[in-house]
Amino acid sequence: MVAAGWAWAGAIVWLSLTPAPPDVGIDQGDKLGHFVAYGWLMFWFAQLYARRLPWAAGFVALGIALEFLQGALGYRTFDALDMVANTLGVLLGWGAARVYQSRV
Repeated sequence: MVAAGWAWAGAIVWLSLTPAPPDVGIDQGDKLGHFVAYGWLMFWFAQLYARRLPWAAGFVALGIALEFLQGALGYRTFDALDMVANTLGVLLGWGAARVYQSRV
Protein backbone atom coordinates (compact mmCIF):
# COMPACT_ATOMS: atom_id res chain seq x y z
CA MET A 1 0.00 0.00 0.00
CA VAL A 2 2.78 2.43 0.86
CA ALA A 3 4.60 1.61 -2.38
CA ALA A 4 1.50 2.42 -4.42
CA GLY A 5 1.30 5.84 -2.76
CA TRP A 6 4.94 6.56 -3.50
CA ALA A 7 4.44 5.39 -7.07
CA TRP A 8 1.59 7.91 -7.40
CA ALA A 9 3.82 10.64 -5.92
CA GLY A 10 6.52 9.69 -8.44
CA ALA A 11 4.00 9.90 -11.26
CA ILE A 12 3.04 13.40 -10.12
CA VAL A 13 6.69 14.48 -10.14
CA TRP A 14 7.26 12.95 -13.58
CA LEU A 15 4.10 14.49 -15.05
CA SER A 16 5.06 17.85 -13.56
CA LEU A 17 8.54 17.83 -15.06
CA THR A 18 8.11 16.04 -18.39
CA PRO A 19 8.50 18.33 -21.41
CA ALA A 20 5.25 17.06 -22.98
CA PRO A 21 2.56 16.51 -20.33
CA PRO A 22 -0.68 14.87 -21.47
CA ASP A 23 -3.36 17.21 -22.80
CA VAL A 24 -6.79 16.41 -21.37
CA GLY A 25 -8.52 18.42 -24.08
CA ILE A 26 -10.33 20.76 -21.69
CA ASP A 27 -9.59 24.45 -21.37
CA GLN A 28 -7.57 24.80 -18.16
CA GLY A 29 -7.91 21.03 -17.76
CA ASP A 30 -4.49 20.86 -16.18
CA LYS A 31 -5.97 22.54 -13.08
CA LEU A 32 -8.45 19.68 -12.79
CA GLY A 33 -5.55 17.25 -13.18
CA HIS A 34 -3.61 18.96 -10.40
CA PHE A 35 -6.66 18.99 -8.15
CA VAL A 36 -7.41 15.28 -8.66
CA ALA A 37 -3.77 14.14 -8.51
CA TYR A 38 -3.01 15.85 -5.21
CA GLY A 39 -6.42 15.00 -3.80
CA TRP A 40 -5.91 11.31 -4.48
CA LEU A 41 -2.35 11.46 -3.12
CA MET A 42 -3.52 12.98 0.17
CA PHE A 43 -6.50 10.65 0.41
CA TRP A 44 -4.20 7.64 -0.09
CA PHE A 45 -1.66 8.64 2.53
CA ALA A 46 -4.39 9.70 4.97
CA GLN A 47 -5.57 6.09 4.94
CA LEU A 48 -2.09 4.92 5.92
CA TYR A 49 -1.06 7.42 8.58
CA ALA A 50 -2.96 8.92 11.51
CA ARG A 51 -0.83 12.07 11.59
CA ARG A 52 -2.05 13.81 8.46
CA LEU A 53 -0.80 17.36 8.92
CA PRO A 54 2.85 16.57 8.10
CA TRP A 55 1.77 14.72 4.95
CA ALA A 56 -0.54 17.53 3.88
CA ALA A 57 2.17 20.13 4.46
CA GLY A 58 4.66 18.01 2.56
CA PHE A 59 2.35 17.56 -0.42
CA VAL A 60 1.54 21.27 -0.56
CA ALA A 61 5.28 22.01 -0.41
CA LEU A 62 5.89 19.46 -3.18
CA GLY A 63 3.33 21.20 -5.41
CA ILE A 64 4.88 24.60 -4.76
CA ALA A 65 8.43 23.35 -5.33
CA LEU A 66 7.48 21.62 -8.58
CA GLU A 67 5.90 24.81 -9.91
CA PHE A 68 9.05 26.81 -9.19
CA LEU A 69 11.12 24.06 -10.78
CA GLN A 70 8.90 24.13 -13.87
CA GLY A 71 9.56 27.85 -14.19
CA ALA A 72 13.31 27.31 -13.84
CA LEU A 73 13.49 24.51 -16.40
CA GLY A 74 12.50 26.72 -19.30
CA TYR A 75 10.40 24.17 -21.20
CA ARG A 76 7.49 24.35 -18.74
CA THR A 77 5.83 27.40 -17.22
CA PHE A 78 5.32 28.56 -13.67
CA ASP A 79 1.61 28.89 -12.79
CA ALA A 80 0.47 30.03 -9.35
CA LEU A 81 -3.03 28.72 -10.09
CA ASP A 82 -1.55 25.22 -10.32
CA MET A 83 -0.29 25.67 -6.77
CA VAL A 84 -3.80 26.67 -5.71
CA ALA A 85 -5.27 23.59 -7.44
CA ASN A 86 -2.66 21.36 -5.75
CA THR A 87 -3.44 22.82 -2.33
CA LEU A 88 -7.20 22.54 -2.80
CA GLY A 89 -6.69 18.93 -3.90
CA VAL A 90 -4.73 18.17 -0.72
CA LEU A 91 -7.49 19.72 1.37
CA LEU A 92 -10.14 17.75 -0.50
CA GLY A 93 -8.19 14.52 -0.05
CA TRP A 94 -7.81 15.18 3.67
CA GLY A 95 -11.51 15.94 4.05
CA ALA A 96 -12.57 12.96 1.96
CA ALA A 97 -10.38 10.67 4.09
CA ARG A 98 -12.00 11.98 7.26
CA VAL A 99 -15.49 11.38 5.88
CA TYR A 100 -14.54 7.97 4.54
CA GLN A 101 -12.98 6.83 7.81
CA SER A 102 -15.92 8.05 9.86
CA ARG A 103 -18.18 5.80 7.81
CA VAL A 104 -16.00 2.69 7.95
